[in-house]
Amino acid sequence: MINRTGATWPADGTGPGAGTDEQRSARMTTDRAAAQQERPEQPERRERSERREGPAWAESTDRPDPVTGVDMRVGGAEVRPVAGHIGAEITGVDLAAPLDDAVAGLIRRAVLRWKVVFFRDQRLDHAGQVAFARRFGEPVVLGRRGGASPPDFPEVETTADRLELGGRYGMDHEEWLARRRPHLLRGWHCDHGARVDPPAATVLRAESVPPYGGDTTWANLAAAYAGLSAPVRAFVDGLRAEHRLGVGYQPRPGDDAYLRHLLDHQMACEHPLVRVHPETGERVLFVNGYYIEQITGVSRPESAALLQMLLDQAVRPEYTVRFRWAPGSVAFWDNRATIHLAPSDHTGLDAPRIMHRVMLHGEVPVGVDGRPSTPVTGTEAGRW
Repeated sequence: MINRTGATWPADGTGPGAGTDEQRSARMTTDRAAAQQERPEQPERRERSERREGPAWAESTDRPDPVTGVDMRVGGAEVRPVAGHIGAEITGVDLAAPLDDAVAGLIRRAVLRWKVVFFRDQRLDHAGQVAFARRFGEPVVLGRRGGASPPDFPEVETTADRLELGGRYGMDHEEWLARRRPHLLRGWHCDHGARVDPPAATVLRAESVPPYGGDTTWANLAAAYAGLSAPVRAFVDGLRAEHRLGVGYQPRPGDDAYLRHLLDHQMACEHPLVRVHPETGERVLFVNGYYIEQITGVSRPESAALLQMLLDQAVRPEYTVRFRWAPGSVAFWDNRATIHLAPSDHTGLDAPRIMHRVMLHGEVPVGVDGRPSTPVTGTEAGRW
């Protein structure tokens, strides 16, 4: 006998259909009770099905992150990823108000997971920005800052493109950018990468931005490392590179005030080409186009070819996220696991771009072999 599911039952009358109607009914009741006992109803599935009555996008923020398993919502604060490998927007948080420990923990986990997080429509002032940053580490107090930086807040560095930077060295901003980054990859950097202890994280706040242009792009260096083939990962794990302030700068003919500044404030150190993240344990492809002078122990042509390949890998589109700023926007990123590209498409616009930056003290990087970074000149851990 063939039942409706295609299964073959015995033809000797011992199958489920055998016996009188009363016998069959009794067997069906017993079978249902046994099935319910074997498969008890699970409350979490019932709750999940109830949640599906709302919008489809709402369910994703109720579940833990599929990679890390950590919650993506605490109270009214939500973490919403914006790209596959990097970047998340956090909503439901007023950064000007005191953060409770649960929300601060959510933000920290989101930064470690997504490398850069974004907050919109914040009403932070300098004091509020410093207080927010202090929840996650010790802010760096800068010894030398631009003239536009607030005098009463030594932790805050203000970058106002049309007020300082190139103008301090006799150049307009467009020429300043062109000489510091003669090609695109030269612009990618982590903050203060020539230091022996680069900052652990950066909090950047937008005060005034152009109506269009001026976006910033970040790249996830942990994802870039993981995307290399196994033989290449094994090869780069043991390499180190010299990072130096001003690498690639194209001097002006004749007197060049910025070149004199670089020579007077030389800074260099040797970092592992792959560093181990001190909190997540991830291996990070610690490369950038702005500071690396050369991979140590190899020839210059070999170094140039390797760096080109690794930088191309680091900034592949799938490992990046681009953020459109607005007044009140705040970005908070892990400087140990990212590089970023400052914009240059707004230089011809008649509109200021005023940003305020607070950095957090970082650790001396450590390589896969356990060796820490070493200073070459002009840098000492903890001294700014």
